[in-house]
Amino acid sequence: MNTKRTNPLLVLFLAFFIGLACNSPKDARAQVMEKTPPSLAPKEKALLWEISGKDVKKVSYLYGTIHMIGAEDFFLTPDTKKAFGEAEQVAFEINMEDMTNMGAQMSLLMGAMMNDGLSLKDLISEEDYKFVDAYFKEIGLPLFLLERLKPMLLTTFASGDMSPGDLSSGKMKSYEMEFMEMAKSGEKPMMGLETVEFQLSMFDSIPYKVQANMLVETLKAGDTGNDDFKDMVELYKNQDISGMLTMFEGEETEGGLGDYEDLLLNSRNRNWIPIMGATMKEKQTFFAVGAGHLGGESGVIALLRKEGYTLKPVSTPSKK
Repeated sequence: MNTKRTNPLLVLFLAFFIGLACNSPKDARAQVMEKTPPSLAPKEKALLWEISGKDVKKVSYLYGTIHMIGAEDFFLTPDTKKAFGEAEQVAFEINMEDMTNMGAQMSLLMGAMMNDGLSLKDLISEEDYKFVDAYFKEIGLPLFLLERLKPMLLTTFASGDMSPGDLSSGKMKSYEMEFMEMAKSGEKPMMGLETVEFQLSMFDSIPYKVQANMLVETLKAGDTGNDDFKDMVELYKNQDISGMLTMFEGEETEGGLGDYEDLLLNSRNRNWIPIMGATMKEKQTFFAVGAGHLGGESGVIALLRKEGYTLKPVSTPSKK
């Protein structure tokens, strides 16, 4: 029996890595992102989708996750449990099993640090630094221990109704963590569509100054962030993948994240399609990726349909 556990603090970092739609190479903004025909974009409200056709011998499944959610809002439909049970392997955005490996955890922490010895003090005014410092003291995280982290990681702790201890206490749940435990129990192999190294490198695609401005603006927004998180959870419980995508696309900050957001989401979606194709050709697979990646003309569902796969909604809106 595997007794290794993932550090809850690292899971919060991970939730940000695999949940944020802002990861792409530095020259991504110069690319023209090709959209699929509008008719291929999903219109149904569903988190679970059946993938068939083309060279798929056995039906595979695509499931949209929300990376962190309150325990009282967490749900898995009977159809989802059935599909997961049928699958021969599970694919995440990154291999969750790697997160129980001490070497991977150390790599994650090292990659979370800013280059060149920079700290948050170097990026924002003294007044703003005092403001951020007071916030983190209030939630029990001394900023002097965290100020060398890339600012967008710090924003994780400023977003939504969550704190570093919420996973370990059971207040919050992670769909990825739940699916990982289910895969272990079912002795199903796990894989990732991206590597930890790739996702870590993406943080350097956005200037640290922009990241720091995002952190300050998020904190100054006060309860607005909590309201946005609650709205996202409601959309998720309604399995409204189009609504979640619209919410992602509508979020902009004065720090300049709006310049990156659309391209960074779509670029990752496109990168996954050939990997998904090769994977489900070999084995019946349950793909678990952020629900924000599913909808729209440049989402995973539309892109798979463009490649000749048939995708059908399986689950229906249900809170339990």
